[in-house]
This record gives sequence, C-alpha cells and structure tokens, in this order.
Amino acid sequence: SGQHRVPRAAAQLLAPVGDPEKVICVGLNYHDHCQEQGAKVPKEPLIFSKFPSAITGPFDDIVHPQDTSELDWEVELAAVIGKKGRHIEEAAALEHVLGFTVANDVSARDWQMRRNGRQWLLGKTFDTFCPLGPAIVTREAVADVHNLWIRCSVNGQRMQDSSTRHLIFGVPALVAWVSRFVTLAPGDILLTGTPAGVGVFRKPPVFLKRGDEVKCEIEELGTICNRVV
Repeated sequence: SGQHRVPRAAAQLLAPVGDPEKVICVGLNYHDHCQEQGAKVPKEPLIFSKFPSAITGPFDDIVHPQDTSELDWEVELAAVIGKKGRHIEEAAALEHVLGFTVANDVSARDWQMRRNGRQWLLGKTFDTFCPLGPAIVTREAVADVHNLWIRCSVNGQRMQDSSTRHLIFGVPALVAWVSRFVTLAPGDILLTGTPAGVGVFRKPPVFLKRGDEVKCEIEELGTICNRVV
C-alpha cells in the first residue's frame, strides 16, 4: 500500500536468513583464486562449513577475535535453498534455489591454514564471521547468476574485482554435488567461493584490523558493509 514505510536510517536490517540448518561453503571455486595461490583447479567441489552462529547482519560489526592476528575477507555469492531435496539432478538443481544474497566468508587464516590440524572449521566459524544480506533476491529476478560482477573493498580500496562467470563449479553443479551427501533443507545457505584478491595471498599479506570497513558487493544483489571491532 505504501502506507507503512519505515525510513532506512531508522531500521536495522538483520541477516535475511538468521538460523539455517546448514551453512555450506565451497573452497577454491574461482579460477583466479586458484591462480593467485598456485593451486590446481579442483576436479570436485571442495566443501567445508560454518556454524549458523557465525551469521550476522549485512551492516553489523565483525568482531576481531583476540585469538587471531590474520583476519581476512572473502566476498561470496550465496545461494539460499528453497525446496528440500536429496540426490538432486543438476538439470533440476535451480528449482531448489529460492534466491541469492551477498556473503563475506570472514576467515582467521592462522586457524584455517596452520592450527587445528589444518582443518578449516575453527578459522571460518568465529561468531560474526558470516555477514549476510542485504536481502534475498529471488532466482527469477536475476538474469544470469553466472555473469555478475563481484567485488570487495577495504577502507575504500578495491581488493577483489571479478565475475561469477569465473566460477569453476556453478550453482546447479554445487547443489547437485552437496545433495549427494546431505539433504538440503529450505533456508540452508550455500556460499559458492571467493575470487582472487584476498589478503593472505598478497605480497606482503594484508589482514584486517579493528576499525577497518569491509564492503562486499554483487551486481543485482546489493551491498553489505561491516566494520571490524
């Protein structure tokens, strides 16, 4: 009706999905990200996870843990599951996707790469390590999810600038692959990987510090912006 509008400045946007059953993530899924670290292109999707407690709002703070000195950014396209499925055929996979949103797969690189037996989980799942939003854009509203520019900047300096056309495994392939192992449920979030430009592989490495502002943007999906505290 247009009669019940709330001024944007007066509202706090929460994550569009706050308590999913699963947050499923994909590593090494952009050709340029493999190239920047000298890694071979995977033959199968590399799957890991975050706990849902890592999710925070699109404009909420990222809390810098005292336990790490190597905090990094990763802008990612996130797919939100809308229909339950197991052993989903790739040709029908998008029918199980409600829509898409922007995510930041915040990472403590020391815990991801050297500690905890080099298992990735702890380095990826501190509280606030999954800013998400600003909204779910329905699948039908996105012209081509595999041809969107995707960017991240820190304090106004562009760090990542790529396109989802550089994904190694697209959304249908990922949905089909993950559903071979687990039942996908409505609300599950699938982070599809990050392009080149992360801090750990810069020479010298660059890591986030308290006071930094991280902006993640994907064409047609919007922008999230989070301050490190």
